[in-house]
Amino acid sequence: MGSDLHSPYIYLMNINDYFSEITAYFSPKVIGEVNDVFVKLAKIKGEDIPWHNHAHEDEAFFILEGELLFEEEGKDSFLLKKGDFYVVKQGVNHRVSSKEECRIMLIENKSTAHTGEVQSDITKSIEEQLNLR
Repeated sequence: MGSDLHSPYIYLMNINDYFSEITAYFSPKVIGEVNDVFVKLAKIKGEDIPWHNHAHEDEAFFILEGELLFEEEGKDSFLLKKGDFYVVKQGVNHRVSSKEECRIMLIENKSTAHTGEVQSDITKSIEEQLNLR
């Protein structure tokens, strides 16, 4: 029981195989959906994510490889490591960065905009996140 990496419905997959298809940092890619939620993979390296928030949605981060520096407005920054899971609540200004490549899984409502209302050079539309390349 498997599924083609380019199928719109991936039921069984190897996450590492899928990461080999992701070539750009800060460019989440949808790998599946559960009800009204997208499951996404992304590679993070550098400090290009701007401060932003999601006014009406929580956002879940699961660290698959590497370390992710997480910053929330008004709090001390903290490091998420492989195996860590964190939920940033709706309306909280935040940004992430990583000195070395970090691989993450994001779990977000289908309506969640990549960088909230903030537009930057790395902002990706939902349509861009649905396309592998």
